[in-house]
Amino acid sequence: MLLPPHVDLVEVGPRDGLQAQSVVLDTAAKVELIRRMVSAGAGRVEAVSFAHPRAVPQMADAEAVMEALEIDRPGASLIGLVMNQRGLDRALATSVDEVNFVVPASDGYSRSNQRMTSDEIMTEIEALVPEATAAARRTTVTISVAFGDPYDGPVAPERVAGLAARSVAAGTDEIALGDTIGVATPPDVAAVIDAVRAAAPDLPIRCHFHDTRRAGLANVYAALLAGVTILDTSVGGIGGSPFAPKAGGNVATEDCVAFLERMGVTTSVSLDATIATGRWLAEVLGYDLPAAHQHLA
Repeated sequence: MLLPPHVDLVEVGPRDGLQAQSVVLDTAAKVELIRRMVSAGAGRVEAVSFAHPRAVPQMADAEAVMEALEIDRPGASLIGLVMNQRGLDRALATSVDEVNFVVPASDGYSRSNQRMTSDEIMTEIEALVPEATAAARRTTVTISVAFGDPYDGPVAPERVAGLAARSVAAGTDEIALGDTIGVATPPDVAAVIDAVRAAAPDLPIRCHFHDTRRAGLANVYAALLAGVTILDTSVGGIGGSPFAPKAGGNVATEDCVAFLERMGVTTSVSLDATIATGRWLAEVLGYDLPAAHQHLA
């Protein structure tokens, strides 16, 4: 079984990790978290979300975070999550390097999250991707609940592949597959990646796993075997979805780095620096974080 020699980790703690927290960090703490993870070696960081502040109050200060980062620009590509035209307008008024659009693979989650069908959301994204590209921003289309929906149940790989094909036609630079509620198994991961690769053979595929059922690292391994070399992880294992009750946190950055290194797969991220950042974050949030490496001596 051939594993890639190197994997790029996208640090999503500052956005996906913090958006589900009951403790709302102030702008300075968010900026400190981003800077710490960039210093730890994260080359890409999902820094902010431009969702409506009423929907995701934890991300209400997106512009302030980006303004603070502009003063002493960190050496990483900063990503902003965008849900609609208003969100894109806000993102393009900042210095975000990348725009991450999200389309759920099922209508149940789409209606709960955005009061639209999956097709309606994808139609809007098809218009927004060229606009972001014209503004010199790299784009990703994340297909969320790609392995299962809390309302509709399992999602067929063919449905995910159809959205991927439309993303290609829209001109996106990357496709991400989100196990938003953490229900995927390794065979699911292989099947969906195969279907998406057939629909989008020339685009990089990025995977985003949650650890709800403690299968996160097993799914990471399955993705590596399927040829994926870009993974989302979150320092301390924080995360979840405010629109998917009881969804677990993300795969922890420190646990993933250790897991990969033990298999001879390199990353640019320092394990020691990430553990230190996770412990700092636990103090800031006021509770123990789920990452296994947070509890090792």
